[in-house]
Amino acid sequence: MSKNKTLQNNMPSPKSRWLAIIITLLILTFFAYIFAGITSLFSYSDEAAWGNVALIKIRGIITAQEDEFTLDDQAASDEIIKLIKKAEENPDVKAILFEINSPGGSAVASKEIADEIARVSSNVNKTTIAVIREMGTSGAYWIASSTDLIIASPLSVTGSIGVISSYLEFNKLFDKYGINYRRLVAGKYKDIGSPFRNLTDEEKKKIKKQLDSVHEYFIKEIAKNRNMGVEDVRKLADGLFYLGEEAQKLGLVDVLGDKETAKDILKDTLNLPDIQLVEYKKPQGFIDALFKSFSRQSFNVGEGIGKNLVNTEAKKSIISA
Repeated sequence: MSKNKTLQNNMPSPKSRWLAIIITLLILTFFAYIFAGITSLFSYSDEAAWGNVALIKIRGIITAQEDEFTLDDQAASDEIIKLIKKAEENPDVKAILFEINSPGGSAVASKEIADEIARVSSNVNKTTIAVIREMGTSGAYWIASSTDLIIASPLSVTGSIGVISSYLEFNKLFDKYGINYRRLVAGKYKDIGSPFRNLTDEEKKKIKKQLDSVHEYFIKEIAKNRNMGVEDVRKLADGLFYLGEEAQKLGLVDVLGDKETAKDILKDTLNLPDIQLVEYKKPQGFIDALFKSFSRQSFNVGEGIGKNLVNTEAKKSIISA
């Protein structure tokens, strides 16, 4: 018992622990601010870097515009299109290489990027190549299909030509806790897809019809971009994904390889002695750098605090036993 009491007496009080946590947060915030300021000075540049092949990365969920309050990778069509135009306007850039690692996302955003790439490929004397690394499915594959050539790793995941619309329903949970959903709408379908009630059979048919329309548009775009028959694409457009090796056999991918493969192909097709890749990306300003740095620091600190509290409670339970 005396040993246990000694250990308990040596443990910091809850008040002192929280004081230490607050001080630690303030110190980390200060250093995050300084770090963000320094990195932004080196990373911010609105001038196009030198090189003869522009590299544009399409990573994460494809969205119409960037969400500044998420740490997840995302490819915003607004930003991607700006980068494409920037590369297009640079006379030193002979080709644009799109490095894709994305599961897809917004149909509208995917179409916007694909249309811009197709425009550059047809109207501007610049070769476009897509390199699918780990994943290039759904909307990301749509984007890849609009380039002049698709290169994919043999083990990459490609295809998944389909459309999805899903949501959660909470009505059963509401029933359990006696919560009611009072439906007041002006317009028969105004709350269609509400998570607080089930879809009617009629509503399901209407949503399915809309999804089928988007799917049909998707199929026709892939067929046009890949010079394939619509019916041939339709047979592959069941939402299933394919490994790169299989996708090549089906006509969805041109070449198996990686970024180095793309460089070798560009050397031959463009008669260039050497390929200098230059990455085009959104300039990171001071506020962006500060927010991302602080967000990551806060996440790491929060994770550390959680672990510390769990470990402390575990120790207390062992001691008291």
